[in-house]
Amino acid sequence: MNEDRSARYHKLGRRAAIVSTAWSAGLLLLLAATPASLWLRGVAERIAALSSPSWLFPSAVVLAYVALLALIHEIGAVPISFYRSYLLEHRYDLSTETIGGWVIDQLKGGALGAVLSFAGCSLLYLAMRTSPGWWWAIAAAGFAAVAVVLTQLAPVLLLPIFFTFRPLGRPELRERLLELSRRAGVAVTDACEWQVSDKTRKANAALAGLGRTRRVLISDTLLASHPDEEIELILAHELGHQVRHDLWRGIAVQTLVMALGLFVASRVMGALAPGLGWFGVADVAGLPVLLLAVGLLSLVLLPVVNALSRSMERAADRFAVELTGNAVAFATAMQRLGVQNLAEERPSRLARWLFYTHPPVAERIAAARRWADSRQPPAGS
Repeated sequence: MNEDRSARYHKLGRRAAIVSTAWSAGLLLLLAATPASLWLRGVAERIAALSSPSWLFPSAVVLAYVALLALIHEIGAVPISFYRSYLLEHRYDLSTETIGGWVIDQLKGGALGAVLSFAGCSLLYLAMRTSPGWWWAIAAAGFAAVAVVLTQLAPVLLLPIFFTFRPLGRPELRERLLELSRRAGVAVTDACEWQVSDKTRKANAALAGLGRTRRVLISDTLLASHPDEEIELILAHELGHQVRHDLWRGIAVQTLVMALGLFVASRVMGALAPGLGWFGVADVAGLPVLLLAVGLLSLVLLPVVNALSRSMERAADRFAVELTGNAVAFATAMQRLGVQNLAEERPSRLARWLFYTHPPVAERIAAARRWADSRQPPAGS
C-alpha cells in the first residue's frame, strides 16, 4: 500500500470534514447569537399563514423554518460535499460516478433527509408543546424507535433508492456464505450482489436488516477482487457484530448521547429563552441553539463513542477468525481491502481518537497474526 498517498487522501478528507463542521456550527452560532433566527421564524410564520389552516399553524411554522434553515445551510454545504465526495474521490481514483450520477444521488439523499428532518422536527416540537418538562426524554425514545425501524427497512426500502441489488450469481459462494451464517446462528433470508461499481471502486460487505429483512450484501467490487475465502472472512466479521448484538449496543449508545444532548439543550434553551426573545422552549427560533447543544455534546463524547466502536470492531474481528479458523485469510483480506479502499494503515493517535470507528488496518492484521501464532504448537512438540 502507498501509505503516503493514503495518508494524503485521508488528511484532505479530514480537513473537508472539519470545514463542513465549522460551516454548520458557524451558521447555527450566527443564528443563535443574533436576531437572525427571530427574523427567520417571522418568514416561516408568514409562509405558514399563507399555506395552512390555523390548527396546523404551529407545525407549519416548524416545517417552514426547517426548510429555510436547510436551504441556507446547503448553500455552503454543497460545495464542500462536492469536493469531499466527488472531486477528492476522483482525484484518488476511487470513484467511478459521473457528475450526473452524483447530482442525482445528492438530490435523492436531500429528499430523503428532508422527509426525515421534517417528520423528526414536527414530532420534536409537538413533544415540546405537550410535555414541556420531559420532551427531551420523549424525543430520545423516538430517536431509538426510528433507528430500529430504519434498520429494518433499509434493505428493502432505503438502500434500493441508491443501489441495485440482485441475487448472488455464484451458487457455490452463496451457499458457502449462507452456511457460514447458519454456523454462526444468524438467520438470513438471502445473499445478494450489491452493485456499487457504477459509483465507486471501493469494496464492502454488510449484513443488513432485522428479522425477515436481514440479508447478506456483497458488493460487486468485492466479488471481482477477492477470493471466496476472503469474502467469507469479511462476512464472518459482520456476523460477529450480529452475534454480539453490536447493532443494539450502537443504538443504545447513540440514544444515550442524544438523550444527554437534548437534556442539556432543554436546560440551555430554558435559560436563554427570555433574553433572546423566544416565547418559550417550544419556539422554533431556538432550533439553532438546540442543534448546537446536541452537536457540541456529541463532539465532546465522540472520542468515547469511537473508542467503544473500535472495541466492538476488534471483538468482531476475533469472532471472524475464531469462527473460520483462518487468520491468514483474514489478514490477506484486510490487506487487500486496505489497498482497494486506500485505507490509512497507521494514522496518528489524534486521528484515531477523533475520526476512527475501526482500528487501523495494520492493527487488525497484527491482531489476526497474533491469534494465528497463539494456535501454533510449541516448537519441538
